Amino acid sequence: MTDVHPVTRRIVSRAIAALVLAGAGPAAWGQASSDQPPAYDVPKAGEQRLAIMGYGEINLNRPTNGANAIMDLRRFVFRFQYRFDDRTKFVSEVEVEHAVSSAQDPGEVEIEQAFIEHGFTGAVAARAGLMLIPAGLLNETHEPTAYYGVERNFVETLIIPTTWREGGLQAIYTVAGLTLQVGATTTFDLNKWDFGPTSESRTAPLASIHQELALARAHDFAGFAAANYRGVPGLLVGGSAFVGRASQGQPGTPSATVSLWDLHARWTPWRLDLSALYARGNITNTAQLNAPHVGEPTLIPEVFDGWYVQGAIRAWSSGSMALAPFVRYEQFNTGRSYADLGAGNTPAAQPTEGVLTAGANFNLTSGIVLKADYQRFKEDTGQNRFDVGLGWSF
Repeated sequence: MTDVHPVTRRIVSRAIAALVLAGAGPAAWGQASSDQPPAYDVPKAGEQRLAIMGYGEINLNRPTNGANAIMDLRRFVFRFQYRFDDRTKFVSEVEVEHAVSSAQDPGEVEIEQAFIEHGFTGAVAARAGLMLIPAGLLNETHEPTAYYGVERNFVETLIIPTTWREGGLQAIYTVAGLTLQVGATTTFDLNKWDFGPTSESRTAPLASIHQELALARAHDFAGFAAANYRGVPGLLVGGSAFVGRASQGQPGTPSATVSLWDLHARWTPWRLDLSALYARGNITNTAQLNAPHVGEPTLIPEVFDGWYVQGAIRAWSSGSMALAPFVRYEQFNTGRSYADLGAGNTPAAQPTEGVLTAGANFNLTSGIVLKADYQRFKEDTGQNRFDVGLGWSF
């Protein structure tokens, strides 16, 4: 545009920027925005001290074998927030899973968040209490209106456990489009590992040993760090790392460290919404941990990992309604490799599962979404299924 009059060039440049921003912002059609947040939540004019929010979802999963179809009120969540002043607030989240919780029923009641947040400046804030770990794209923003598909993706469920929370301290700093989060928290407990044949440890290694701040053993602690850059409109690029000892000082449990890191990106140009993520976990000293359990079905893996790529397009919209077809492919392995225990004793690596998911989100309004998808599994083809869901967030 070197031969264009400067005034014309500015007008054209601003028009192009406006078009990009108009197409890039998915918040208007029910997806989480990648715009730069402040270090702490600045109160809105006239905002009440007490705020009630919530979200939930009802899902129907129908495998190829229709006899195993299930319909479930998967989650029913209320969030309570109380603002003490313009810089200090209490945030909590209470979740009921599977509609009914009792000793005879499958449901659970969980406190997913309970922390105090204080903003020191517009760029610096701190949290203390039970907090979500800033890992991946989903863990901190996991409402059904914020992701594609009826179910949360497998990589950010089985490799990065959602909703993963720990108790501790966190500092948040934002500058020039970059958000930095660092903290010290409770960590995992390897003494909870189940070596049995049908254990959760086989399908979700870290989900089986996280403590959720329920009488959590606190001999060992962990540190985490996350960096997310949002300096370009419609673009989010980031990563996170979590490292902590997990033997909890228990007699007979060898010292071991659990680490998990991820890299992720999301780009929302025009009507598109593109994202990708890779996550990898590692547990040290697993040979010594596994030695007393040689021959049992589910030994502790040394490495587990997964990745996905996803694309969606806002194909139609009218007012607050929008239709967004999407496709996602992911691969994950919850037992990528095992420490050497000698010939005949070392488990073979588990097969890498691949899942292709195709479907659509229909946003009735910004807080209500109807979803449908089909999932095809590469290895466990008996899991192939059709899903339908209703989600809300307010």
